[in-house]
Amino acid sequence: MTMPTTMATRITRRQNRALLRSPSRKRGPALRPKKNPHEIESIRTPQAQRTPSLLRGGLGWGSGGEAQASTEASRLATPTPSPSPQGGGELDQAALLRLMTWLSPAYPVGAFAYSSGIEWAVEAGDITDAASLRDWLAIMLTDGTGRNDAIFFSKTHRALACGDDAALVEAAELAAALTSSRERHLETTTLGRAFVEVTQAAWPCDALNRLKLLWPGPIAYPAAVAAACAGHAIPLAPALQAFLTALVCNWISAGMRLIPLGHTDGQRLIVALAPAVATTAEAALAATLDDIGSAAFRADLASIKHETQYTRLFRS
Repeated sequence: MTMPTTMATRITRRQNRALLRSPSRKRGPALRPKKNPHEIESIRTPQAQRTPSLLRGGLGWGSGGEAQASTEASRLATPTPSPSPQGGGELDQAALLRLMTWLSPAYPVGAFAYSSGIEWAVEAGDITDAASLRDWLAIMLTDGTGRNDAIFFSKTHRALACGDDAALVEAAELAAALTSSRERHLETTTLGRAFVEVTQAAWPCDALNRLKLLWPGPIAYPAAVAAACAGHAIPLAPALQAFLTALVCNWISAGMRLIPLGHTDGQRLIVALAPAVATTAEAALAATLDDIGSAAFRADLASIKHETQYTRLFRS
């Protein structure tokens, strides 16, 4: 599947996005990756060979409905808020330890078993080397799964910190519902359930109990991690950036095994994608649930195609 990137294509894509937006709602700032001035030379390719034009599309979603808190859940104590209402603040030693532990590849949530459709992209020839993997992941991060997960993380953390039960339920519900494929839904809810179980056993907090009581449905991974961070008074901004960095690292790990790539190339990719991680995290702090949507159309198709792939190593 090829899609040449022309001025007409870009104009049509903007028009399609504009049609999906409600004129009566105020929207947050657009999330777009900033050009990386320190791009690694060894994985740089000519613009004509890059893949983002294959990934972009015009798919968008709106926000869901609100839900009221149960009487039993409302009696729970409101978790300790983050030090700054805007999500800033510095990490102390205890908070840093928690983040490093929860987002470590060794934390038993099974993230290593999922590729978020990258396996099919490699099979189809869309990803062939470090440069094409970088471009693919940059779009997933800034215009697809990573962007949406960042917004869900931000909204869940703030709802718990402020004691806004209706906002918490809405964020948790949309995080579980707005997934691009059956496998993507399996991935985020399986990781979310495992994270809640392990964290409640070793690092219990009222915020996770509150989330489970208010929202009886499946808990998406970003909502689970955000709830634990809010419950342990870990500031939103550094927690969100750490979450997105771990997400990108897991994607890179899958790509390294599938292409394959060496460990040095993997580290170069982490460096090259760091500015996009920071940009996505910063924009998500100012976004609303009305900004949820995906323009990573090729990546969403890859996740769907993976469901029927003949041979595969990953669950998604």
